[in-house]
Amino acid sequence: MNNFYKNYSGIIWLLTGILCGSAAGLVLGKQVEVLKPIGDIFLNLLFTAVIPLVFFAISSAIAGLDQGKKLSRIMAVMSLVFLATVIISACLTMVAVWIFPIHEQLTSAPLTEQVNKRPWGNQITQLFTTGEFYELLSRKSMLAMIIFSVIIGFGALRAGEKGASFTRFLQSGNEVFKQVFIIIMKLGPVGLGAYFAYQVGVFGPQLFGAYARSLGLYYATGAVYFVVFFSLYAFIAGGIKGVRTYWRNNIIPSATAVGTCSSIATIPANMDAAKKIGIPAIIANVTIPLGGTLHKDGSSISSIIKMAVVFALFGKSFNSADVVILALAMTVLVSMVEGGIPNGGYVGELLFIAAYGFPPEALPPAMIIGTLVDPMATLLNATGDTAAAMLIARFTEGKGWMEKTELPELGVEGEII
Repeated sequence: MNNFYKNYSGIIWLLTGILCGSAAGLVLGKQVEVLKPIGDIFLNLLFTAVIPLVFFAISSAIAGLDQGKKLSRIMAVMSLVFLATVIISACLTMVAVWIFPIHEQLTSAPLTEQVNKRPWGNQITQLFTTGEFYELLSRKSMLAMIIFSVIIGFGALRAGEKGASFTRFLQSGNEVFKQVFIIIMKLGPVGLGAYFAYQVGVFGPQLFGAYARSLGLYYATGAVYFVVFFSLYAFIAGGIKGVRTYWRNNIIPSATAVGTCSSIATIPANMDAAKKIGIPAIIANVTIPLGGTLHKDGSSISSIIKMAVVFALFGKSFNSADVVILALAMTVLVSMVEGGIPNGGYVGELLFIAAYGFPPEALPPAMIIGTLVDPMATLLNATGDTAAAMLIARFTEGKGWMEKTELPELGVEGEII
């Protein structure tokens, strides 16, 4: 019993904080807004640590490669896995929408956030690049920073022996920021507890309003996908052992995702979980940071639900072949371009509304649903990255990849020795 507590005390305290925060939100309601700054402090610490963590993880992984074709194979398999899981989640949601159609009339609501319309070309440019180096240090430029990290890694790799000192610096930085994340997560029970209290107390009542049916469909579909399909992916990757290992190490990433509503803030927890699962470092260090920006099963489900709601609102059918094909294409695009920050940008809503030719009045319902499903969407977006990484390991390393990798031992408070 003593060894069990030593191994899992970190998880126990985290769940205790979350339960206490949820109870406080239910009892106190909107009065718990005074706790939000505590959650914000924790979230800001994660955001400031995640940029250098991702930079060092990606660049050191690529810089430490042997000159060969392994990375290109990983990237190819990663692209196929990301695409396949996003399409699977979208198709599952379409089936759910057809079985449980959304017929209620949604009332228009005022916008809570200013939406700045910009030319499509400018959006693409700002998505992949920044005009100044310092802008790479912002989480809003996450994809641009990841691309820059990949370039830095290849630059160090091509430099060979002349760049050996810089490569060692990248690898050292990677180890340092792993420890930084462990230190920050010591505040997890308090920080995530405060965030859960805020979400339950402030947003909880809205779940029972006019959007209850569409939200119920989303959360039910998301729960099925989370439990059944993630277990299936883990089984394909590593059999029964893969399923057990995935869920045993998915508790902290899941709590972080739901508590922060940010895929990017969950990257450090996913990286730690990937190491405990036994995913090879080269796969985890490339797949999980890229997945935090490009791989979004939760956003895929959300995109289909939003489309179904808007179609129902304007009395249009969501069954025709052309509508379904365009919906799948838009879902893949939305999953790629949506940022990994909380409620970031509402780019997806603007994209599909423009693609289907709906008037501006279609935007508020989609934005409201996007906000209310954000916790579950982030849970699927973030924790799906480790499941995808397991699949990538299976298809690149072979059937016995879990046996090839020595799993780290757990020490005090569940930390890796």
